[in-house]
Amino acid sequence: MPQFAYTARDAGGARIDGVLESNDTNALAETLTAQGLLLIRAEPHMSGAAAGSLKRLFEPPVGLLDMYLFCRQMATLLKAGVPLLRALKGLEESSTNGRFTRILAALREQLEAGRELSASLRQQPLFNDYVINMVRVGETTGRLPEVFRGLAVQLAFERDNRAAVRSALRYPAFVIATALAALVAVNLFVIPSFAKVYKSMKAELPAITKVLVAISDAMVNYWPVLPLGGGLLVAGVISALRRPAGRRVWDSLQLRLPIIGSLVRKASLARFTKSFGLALDAGVPVVLALDVANGTTGNIWLSERIANMKLAAERGESLARSARATGVFTPTILQMIAVGEETGSLGEMMNEVADHYQREVDHAVKDLAAKIEPLMILVLGGSILVFALGVFLPLWDLSRLALRR
Repeated sequence: MPQFAYTARDAGGARIDGVLESNDTNALAETLTAQGLLLIRAEPHMSGAAAGSLKRLFEPPVGLLDMYLFCRQMATLLKAGVPLLRALKGLEESSTNGRFTRILAALREQLEAGRELSASLRQQPLFNDYVINMVRVGETTGRLPEVFRGLAVQLAFERDNRAAVRSALRYPAFVIATALAALVAVNLFVIPSFAKVYKSMKAELPAITKVLVAISDAMVNYWPVLPLGGGLLVAGVISALRRPAGRRVWDSLQLRLPIIGSLVRKASLARFTKSFGLALDAGVPVVLALDVANGTTGNIWLSERIANMKLAAERGESLARSARATGVFTPTILQMIAVGEETGSLGEMMNEVADHYQREVDHAVKDLAAKIEPLMILVLGGSILVFALGVFLPLWDLSRLALRR
């Protein structure tokens, strides 16, 4: 039986709000009248569980900003001497993200049950292996505030890095989407009009016009199939990217793309070197630091090559030699790694390398528009030229025949 939230008045005119089960509003009014109440307003009432599920559906996801604020606040609270449980409780009460609030509550409950923080984090899919391993190191060494501070620095660095790459790719993505929309509109509405004119004149069409008309006819006649085919294509690509083999091919292809490939490589290496340097500064051994930092590259192809550095380090080889064998780093970066390894300041040197890569990313982002604009103009100009030739060449031929007559 449905529930209704109602507002009624009693004999004295006092307002009364409540919730009752009833078949409909008429039956609800009769029930309230029998109780000496006058129904003023009623509306369907959603149960607490249903309302909660609907509310959760529209909650924003937990992003890098939420993770950054969590790590920064944890570092501040723990450094000030606030106990871990009380710190989590305070963050839970102050969080404005419903999803993250529930995650913090689950972490607090597991800590109260006697679990370690790193083990509790592992139960939440939100936290990756890098964060979990760094927290485990902090628990072991007693440097949890320093670890959370380093994680906050890493997350802020990664957030800026991703924002820079997205900013660089936003313009070409917008141009490509606009060009595709214009291409679809031309094939569905413009070319068919010209095709009718050409057909009525029974003129021999140039090859380029025949191709354009054939493409337009296919789109007009089979337009219901195009969205379905496009959807299946997108679903197939997404399914392939979720598999390691497909993701490996895509990541390798990204690095080989002209102009963009260099930017993706530098951004990935910036994330790796920054996380590697922070792990070393937190007292993590080199082998473990390589292992946990390798997961931050975001590129399987690069990750597989950097994993060879870990294997070489386990065999006792120098880090500079194993880094050179990957073929990923430039000679300048290799020299910086060698100097850091020789002087015992590898963590500091890796942070310098990360800053170097970040400057390179910033510079590449600023130059990207200047490099892509000529290419975009060339592609769009070529498309317009093909369209113009295909549409107007028959008109030109017909006009010349008319003048001869």
